[in-house]
Amino acid sequence: MGERRYFDEMHGEGGNIRAPYAVYGSWLHSIPVEELEKRHREADLIFRRLGITFNVYGADGGVERLIPFDIVPRILAAEEWDLISRGVIQRVEALNAFLHDVYNDQDILKAGILPPELILTNPAFRPEMLGLKVPQKVYAHVAGIDVVRVDAETFYVLEDNARTPSGVSYMLENRQAMMRLFPDLFASHSIAPVNHYPELLLETLRSVAPRGVDDPTVVVLTPGQYNSAYFEHAFLAQEMGVELVEGQDLFVDGGTVFMRTTHGPKRVDVIYRRIDDDYLDPLAFNPNSSLGVPGLLAAYRLGRVSIANAIGGGVSDDKAVYTYMPEIIRFYLGQEPILKNVPTWNLRRPSDLAYVLEHLEELVVKEVHGSGGYGMLVGPTSTKAEIAAFRERIKAEPSRFIAQPTLSLSTCPTYVDRGVAPRHVDLRPFVLAGRKTMVVPGGLTRVAMNKGSLVVNSSQGGGTKDTWVLEGNHARSRS
Repeated sequence: MGERRYFDEMHGEGGNIRAPYAVYGSWLHSIPVEELEKRHREADLIFRRLGITFNVYGADGGVERLIPFDIVPRILAAEEWDLISRGVIQRVEALNAFLHDVYNDQDILKAGILPPELILTNPAFRPEMLGLKVPQKVYAHVAGIDVVRVDAETFYVLEDNARTPSGVSYMLENRQAMMRLFPDLFASHSIAPVNHYPELLLETLRSVAPRGVDDPTVVVLTPGQYNSAYFEHAFLAQEMGVELVEGQDLFVDGGTVFMRTTHGPKRVDVIYRRIDDDYLDPLAFNPNSSLGVPGLLAAYRLGRVSIANAIGGGVSDDKAVYTYMPEIIRFYLGQEPILKNVPTWNLRRPSDLAYVLEHLEELVVKEVHGSGGYGMLVGPTSTKAEIAAFRERIKAEPSRFIAQPTLSLSTCPTYVDRGVAPRHVDLRPFVLAGRKTMVVPGGLTRVAMNKGSLVVNSSQGGGTKDTWVLEGNHARSRS
């Protein structure tokens, strides 16, 4: 079997440097490797000083480490970004229409588009949300839509993250670091800015305040400093100029949420929560949770506080629901999907299950509620014993899994120990939905730092890159 070919975003299929990389490519080929090594060390120092860390649960020798940062940017042309941004905006608008429907009229279930048991018995479905009218009919206020590329024209949505997607702080800090390290490159490129994201996030959160609240108080609710994304929680609160709070800092009185301050209680109107549903309110969900706020659900149901992202939105993250996204887009928006799904086998279907069990060594199998690269099988890189063990897991509970082909993810030039070499990448644009739906140009490019690896997740050793969207005559400006 010949070696698998991958689309190289810098050199293209013929080996010639593609237009978005023209200026950068000339610069890269002229700079000594020693100079790149120096800039790499400077970048490492910047991130250490900032304290940008990621907690790796269960890691030996401590839980915190720096996410590897790559000093070679990923560059997208304006027209490429136009396609991606229109696609992810469409996707999030459909997701919000879907979530509003399944917690209210359930028209999509009545129409037979989705099997009712997929939603109504889903662990992420929250009956407590039935009939609850949320401001602007928005449930996923912040969504991270993971996009992969396989050739010059084709981008796929790999998965939707509509609960508490993380990574936006890396997008912002990566840009700041690159501007400090390579001011000459920013002078020679017209790069769309991303630093206004916190401003747009605050605008989005304020736009979904409870009815009648003109000047809402917004807070970021964190589980605390031991959470893997705590740096991001603190960073975003600081950038938005709002309070970072833990559950113990809030209380509910008379159906209203208040924050404890040195000047006495202050009403809270919008909570950007970074705590999972189960731990938000010990009176409604997990009674053993000390992270949440007793009575929060009651205040939410009364319409006296807004929660972003809404409770119960995780049902749209389900990887089995993902397989129905093209139908969901058509049902609610009457449009064809701009970005296609990755071809996916839904193991609830007997024919799909039979095919997957026969071809495990060729496929990627994921848990429908999995995230972070955990609980998955990458067939081509797994041993026979690992495949056999996973086959038994699938047979025991087929509905827990979906399967996808091993995609030929595109590669981007990446600084590694021996200079610059291609590594596989994906892209997570961050879509904001409130009074309007918008996305900043770029997002977080995640890169598999190990040669040949297709797993880009930070928890699995992946790194990050700055993503440059070149502004041109056709640059998109909906954000």
